[in-house]
Amino acid sequence: MICSAKNEAVRRYNYRFLTAMAFYVVFILGAGFAFRLYHPTGAAAYLLATLPSLPIVVSLIIVGRYLDEEKDEFQRHLLVQAMLWAIGGTLAVTSVWGFLELFVVAVPHFQLYLVFPLFWFLVAICAGALKSRYR
Repeated sequence: MICSAKNEAVRRYNYRFLTAMAFYVVFILGAGFAFRLYHPTGAAAYLLATLPSLPIVVSLIIVGRYLDEEKDEFQRHLLVQAMLWAIGGTLAVTSVWGFLELFVVAVPHFQLYLVFPLFWFLVAICAGALKSRYR
């Protein structure tokens, strides 16, 4: 989280978010393992393929709950700002990459499942920049 002081809202957020990300990793590995080993088809394939997206949706709910539970308005503001900058960065990177894919044959395809980690990577960078700005 952005703040270094661990208040109750931050502790709950960290626990919830890390739990969701643990499920994310387990679901990705499990789905990959299942597809390599069992080659599912039909409804089972769709279910397995979408399973890793559930923790992503849950993580967005967790962030919303944190913003609701956090009492410090400044900390909420910093996280919202970091997320807005990260959304802009994610949209910029994926849009530029998409046009490169469209017009330049030599550019590899950007896998859409990487958008979520890219977004959180950019949130971390933006949060660090914002935090250093207010020191």
